[in-house]
Amino acid sequence: MLAFDFSCIYMVFLSKENYVSMGRKKWDSVATKQEIIDYIEETYQLNPEHVFKKFPDYCVFRHRKNKKWFGLLMNIPEEKLYGSGTGAIDIIDLKVEPELGGLLRGKEGYFQAYHMNKEHWITVDIRKIKNPDELMQLIDASFELTQK
Repeated sequence: MLAFDFSCIYMVFLSKENYVSMGRKKWDSVATKQEIIDYIEETYQLNPEHVFKKFPDYCVFRHRKNKKWFGLLMNIPEEKLYGSGTGAIDIIDLKVEPELGGLLRGKEGYFQAYHMNKEHWITVDIRKIKNPDELMQLIDASFELTQK
C-alpha cells in the first residue's frame, strides 16, 4: 500500500496565489453570509433555495441538473459547535474529500459537518476564516465534487 502525504495537496489547493491567478473575485476580509450568497450566484448563476419551513433563513445551494447539494448556509446557536456561547453564528456545510476534511478539522473554524455526512462534509464557521479565498476554493471544490 502506498503512503501519501495529503498536506502537499492541501497547501497547493489552498494557495492564495494559485486561486487569485484563476481570475476569481477576491474578498478583502472575513466573508459575510451575503458575500457567500453573492459569490455563488455570480460564479454558478444559482440562487439560494430556502427549503426548510422551520428555518427559513437556511440557504441550500444545489446543482440544476442533478439537484445535489454542494452547500448549506445556516445560522445556528454558537453552543452547537463550541459547547458554549450565547450568540448565533453563520456557518456553511461543504463537501470535501475525506483526507482534506481531516486536515481542515485541525484548523480553527473547521468542524465535522453539523447536518451532513461527517466523513465527506465539513462545517465552516465563516467568521473564523481569515483568508476568504480559502473559503471560495472550498465552495468551488464542493461544487465540483457534487457535479456528477
